[in-house]
Amino acid sequence: MCGISGIYNFRTNNPVSWDLLKSMTDTMTHRGPDDDGYYISGPVGLGHRRLSIIDLSGGHQPMTNEDQTVWVVFNGEIYNFDELQDDLMKKGHIFKTRSDTEVIVHLYEEYGEQCFRYMRGMFAIAIWDEREKKLLLARDRVGKKPIFYFYDGSRIIFASEMKAILKVPNLPREIDLEALSDYFSLLYIPVPKSIFKHIRKVRPGHYLVVSNNTLREVEYWDISFAHPRDLTEEEWCAHILETYREAVRIRLISDVPLGAFLSGGIDSSSVVALMSQLMGGPVITSSIGFEEEEYNELNYARIVASKFNIEYHEQIVRPDAVGILDKLAWHYDEPFADSSAIPTYYVSKAAREHVTVALSGDGGDENFAGYRRYYFDKRENNLRTLLPYRIRRPLFGTLASLYPKADWAPRIFRGKATFESLACSPIEGYFLSMSAFRPALKEKLLHPDIKQKLAGYNTLDVFRYYYDKADTQDPLSRIQYVDIKTYLTDDILVKVDRASMANSLEVRAPILDHKFMELVATIPSHLKLRGRTGKYIFKKSLENLLPKEILYRRKMGFAVPLARWFRNELKDMAHNVIFRPGGNDLLNDRTIRQIWKEHQSGLRDRSTELWTLLMFKMWQQEFQ
Repeated sequence: MCGISGIYNFRTNNPVSWDLLKSMTDTMTHRGPDDDGYYISGPVGLGHRRLSIIDLSGGHQPMTNEDQTVWVVFNGEIYNFDELQDDLMKKGHIFKTRSDTEVIVHLYEEYGEQCFRYMRGMFAIAIWDEREKKLLLARDRVGKKPIFYFYDGSRIIFASEMKAILKVPNLPREIDLEALSDYFSLLYIPVPKSIFKHIRKVRPGHYLVVSNNTLREVEYWDISFAHPRDLTEEEWCAHILETYREAVRIRLISDVPLGAFLSGGIDSSSVVALMSQLMGGPVITSSIGFEEEEYNELNYARIVASKFNIEYHEQIVRPDAVGILDKLAWHYDEPFADSSAIPTYYVSKAAREHVTVALSGDGGDENFAGYRRYYFDKRENNLRTLLPYRIRRPLFGTLASLYPKADWAPRIFRGKATFESLACSPIEGYFLSMSAFRPALKEKLLHPDIKQKLAGYNTLDVFRYYYDKADTQDPLSRIQYVDIKTYLTDDILVKVDRASMANSLEVRAPILDHKFMELVATIPSHLKLRGRTGKYIFKKSLENLLPKEILYRRKMGFAVPLARWFRNELKDMAHNVIFRPGGNDLLNDRTIRQIWKEHQSGLRDRSTELWTLLMFKMWQQEFQ
């Protein structure tokens, strides 16, 4: 894993400054502590920081072809590079290394812009074509590896992390107000936006081409749910296990120590089980637990460890919530409020003590409908069919307005959110269920001047765009598509990339192998969510691999005790940061004080909203 950066002054042809390029690249030393390299030719400069994983002596970057007309910097891994190399050698290409980076060079020579379709892996790539005076920036299919860029019509500046771009003097730091609004709804900022109006992200499954003073964006991959296949459960189980095993197998290549995260959940446990079968030696695993039993999964991890050939390492983590916040704000570059970033940081740190590469179980819930919210969404969609929208909206809207919000009350009296959702369309209801600040509260949170400038912008449109773009009418598949394009890309994968890279650890996710995802997308949705059981067919396929106490255990999130922290260990620090004088022309101070008061009084659990506010204020301190 690595960090890449670069500048192309395509309109002015001004030479790139080596000092500036090095300064940008050095901000990402944590992504690549083993080596650095630079290519500068007039108006073009490429920078690279390397975490050496494959071909330790021969993989120095930037890498070029024989006549030095194609240059590449690359962050990620191409797992099918051996196969691609064999094919390219048959076509006459000559290789000097056994690095996957050199495969990209020759793949581009052979197939041009189509080259990204041949790659199986995770990647963020910059290719400079000297003959065509063309720069390409490409990102893998689901967005495991990031690329930010600044483009102003005369130059493009890019990097794996936004802090590298901000090293360039005098770049505008105007906040993107739509991104700000998105953040308070979603806890993250969806592509292609960033928190800064003039810095964007390359979309997953896309590449950019900068040439002839223009910027062109091309989509090279998308996932399709349009063609569910009619197979028996036994046939599906066989297909799933075969393709899953292959996805794990190709991710075992490494010239440095390799292991896995083990939470004791289905996804990471199944990865470890398959690794154990494939590796022929003990799998090095890392697990973390907490003193609070309701957040601790170590008992399950130990069950898996006892069943397979594993070198098992566990740590009880006592999170230093105050001490870690500065680090998180710096590493995440923009406001990011998924609190599971904390345990992800700690498990990455623990794993790095034993390995340089770790396989993870990320993606199982999105692909196989594992989240509980899918069940609730299905139930609400069934209820919506009982009444036409013109009756349902005023009926349930009235009930929602009359019903008190009572987090403290028994569950039967907490129907307000359900009534609000039933008054909506399916995608509006799903958006509500995913909103940290629900629309009415966000309306009160944003400063009146900001609301005026937003001119009616609604974050719901981010979800609606993907809901409409999905090539299926199946309700569950449509929201799975929305999640793959939003929550998976901009929350889960951002969280894992930044937390692991902060510890110079490479993380590989076999469940997000694109061939495996394409297979799973053809499984009918009733085999993913059956009754209240998510991941139904995935669990069936693993019954001969994992113990039932792992497969059918109660699902736990990777969570931290935020509500208690805000009333105890974090209280003073959070109050000082959230209510720091100045810089509050974006948010309504009165609403923030009301949220704080409700939480501290015990009347409401406002920990998610407070964490969102705290991380935003921490980001402001670091980057504005």
